[in-house]
Amino acid sequence: MEKLHIIHTNDLHSHFENFPLIGRFINQQRQLDLQNQQQTFLFDVGDASDRVHPLTEATMAQANIDWMNQQRYDAVTIGNSEGLYYDHQILEHMYDRANFPVIVGNLYESQGKLPAFAQTYKILQTNAGTKLGILGLTAPYLLTYPLLNWDIRLVQDVLPALIAKVRPQVDVLILLSHLGINTDRYLCQKYPQLDIIIGGHSHHLLPTGTIIGKTLVTAAQKYGNYIGNIYLTLENHQLQTRTAQTVATKSLPHLKTDKKSELEYQRKGEELLKKQLVAKIPYPLEASPAGEHPAINLALKALEQVTNTKAAMLNSGLFLSDLPAGIITQNDIHQQLPHAIHLMKTTLSGRELWRFLMEVNKNRNFLRHFPQKGMGFRGKIFGEIILDGVAINENTRQVFYQGQELDPIKKYEIALLDHYLFIPFFPTLQIVGENQLLYPDFLRTVFARYLAQKFPLKVGAKNDRH
Repeated sequence: MEKLHIIHTNDLHSHFENFPLIGRFINQQRQLDLQNQQQTFLFDVGDASDRVHPLTEATMAQANIDWMNQQRYDAVTIGNSEGLYYDHQILEHMYDRANFPVIVGNLYESQGKLPAFAQTYKILQTNAGTKLGILGLTAPYLLTYPLLNWDIRLVQDVLPALIAKVRPQVDVLILLSHLGINTDRYLCQKYPQLDIIIGGHSHHLLPTGTIIGKTLVTAAQKYGNYIGNIYLTLENHQLQTRTAQTVATKSLPHLKTDKKSELEYQRKGEELLKKQLVAKIPYPLEASPAGEHPAINLALKALEQVTNTKAAMLNSGLFLSDLPAGIITQNDIHQQLPHAIHLMKTTLSGRELWRFLMEVNKNRNFLRHFPQKGMGFRGKIFGEIILDGVAINENTRQVFYQGQELDPIKKYEIALLDHYLFIPFFPTLQIVGENQLLYPDFLRTVFARYLAQKFPLKVGAKNDRH
């Protein structure tokens, strides 16, 4: 009887505070498995990195890769955090130092070639000679991957051929799925050849897994809050039993050094970002829209400049901290705007722009204190909606663009964030908007460039703030 233990992580999102606990768990389990004559495998299902953490931002995820190297992963796939939060060249070289294979079967170069860092499948052989086939698929964001010069492919266009090729060669077929629970459920019914789907992306938790048809589906929530475990027994390389269990990371023994390690990750990232000087501003830029020199007003101008428009909209919940007067660094910018959010230039007719701004006005009070989550947003609440270049007369419901009342059939442009397209409060954008998404820059990248241009550093400037 052969016994295998698969440990899996997903959607870690650079939550370094859990990394020491996860690392110790992996090491301890490997030792226990050795004593119990049970072989250990370790997989990750994507979104391991997140640029909200200063160390990930400063190293472009190399700190994450270094940690994963230490854990000796057997295979990983990528998530949209890796695929869409970094420009093409950075992702191309993200895994140069990785000591583990990256399995992703639906991401290609625009010329149709597989990226150098990836392979479409991997066959792992156990000590007893059992062959495990590992597939990996990431969420196919058709709208945004091409903006970074990637050819992303639908699951149904790649998975049948992969199964046909790999299934005959292996005893157990495993899919690392950064596709979400709904897709995983569908795949179980459509492709019973899959023995195990290890899931992620939708941050769901399956405490003991679930069997759908012939397939075991597992998932370990998000942020390293849980660690997934799958236990297999085989006889003559044939799968006999499959069980799953998640372990809550907070239930594991903590050491005094854990907090110190977390703080060190934070300190190191901040110190690296502090070395990157941005601008010297003559007055503080407050996060609050009610401030004398609020950051949001300059950010609106930055949006208009980069999109070449005369109107823009932002929400105040994006701005998490003030920028102090004097020399500011990339660390200041990152603390203020940690979001993985891109810009968008939208063209609407006057009639459509009027409707969009009526949606804005209708939802304004609700959104002011709404606890927004996901879609790149890393703040707490959506906040106040601030407009520039457009104005609404609430009494007459007239809308003015650059001081002129809207012409119903004339075309107008407004600078927004792609975030507004993906949340459900402004349906006009998705229904009729001519939306141009601007990649790879984040909002903070554009804002930093604008500040550097408006308040340039003097030659030889040093950051003397402590």
